[in-house]
Amino acid sequence: MIESIPSEFEALDDRFRVIRGDPSVERLFTGCRWAEGPVYVPAARYLVWSDIPNDRMLRWDEMTGAVGTFRHPCGYTNGNTLDAQGRLVTCEHGGRRVSRTEHDGSISTIADRIDGKRLNSPNDVVVRSDGSIWFTDPSYGIDSDHEGHRAESEIGSCNVYRVDPVSGEIRIVADDFARPNGLAFSLDETALYVTDTEVGNIRVFAVTADGGLTDGRVFAECTAGVFDGIRLDTRGRVWGAAGDGVHCLDPDGTLIGKLRLPEPASNLVFGGLKRNRLFVTASTSLYSLMLNVNGAAAPWQG
Repeated sequence: MIESIPSEFEALDDRFRVIRGDPSVERLFTGCRWAEGPVYVPAARYLVWSDIPNDRMLRWDEMTGAVGTFRHPCGYTNGNTLDAQGRLVTCEHGGRRVSRTEHDGSISTIADRIDGKRLNSPNDVVVRSDGSIWFTDPSYGIDSDHEGHRAESEIGSCNVYRVDPVSGEIRIVADDFARPNGLAFSLDETALYVTDTEVGNIRVFAVTADGGLTDGRVFAECTAGVFDGIRLDTRGRVWGAAGDGVHCLDPDGTLIGKLRLPEPASNLVFGGLKRNRLFVTASTSLYSLMLNVNGAAAPWQG
């Protein structure tokens, strides 16, 4: 049953006062151990997300409101996204890989090793317009059996990676993070934002012509817990999951406002037919509300 909670927008800057939304936030589902990785599938009008410790993926149907199991077991999945062909790209803690669900339902491996060494536990993933796949690889899934399988890191570090769209080559593009986590490209894809859940900040890098990263700097520090997943809207504002809900950051890095939620938020995605419905995974629950802003489209969505 959907539960309605009064919306609590907190404007910290006049630039946030133009942002409005539904008077109530809808709790679409609760009962997860740790909800993560929401992805909206416009072709079928449903949302898939991960419940990591329960080793399951759930699906919410926009047309009926029904919630069911999408996949169980699922390799302790975390972050999810879509590629240009509409295929689901997933980070698996348990499988220690980035996988792709093909249109026939089969699952293939995109990346699971570098230089012969197993990845730690891929966390979040984005696909660039050139088809390259970028993902973060902290060690949460091997630190214990809670979100994966306890193991020693074979790599010995937590990095950001890029998978070449033609050769499939995997390479490190950033190796100076403690726990890289959420990531999102700028609207023109010339910059990449990456959160560090150990440090609690968002860093931004310039994307080089050969698919590397340079000129990294701190974009914003979190004022409540840590930043986890992040997304951009069509004005280039960065929306970040944080300890007290969702923070909205101006393109200059200023925290301009918050959407407060009853639980710490882990990740978010803009969905619905116009990408103006914000979905948030927060601890045990999936929340949503309609906004008067639109989420940034993937380059192939126009």
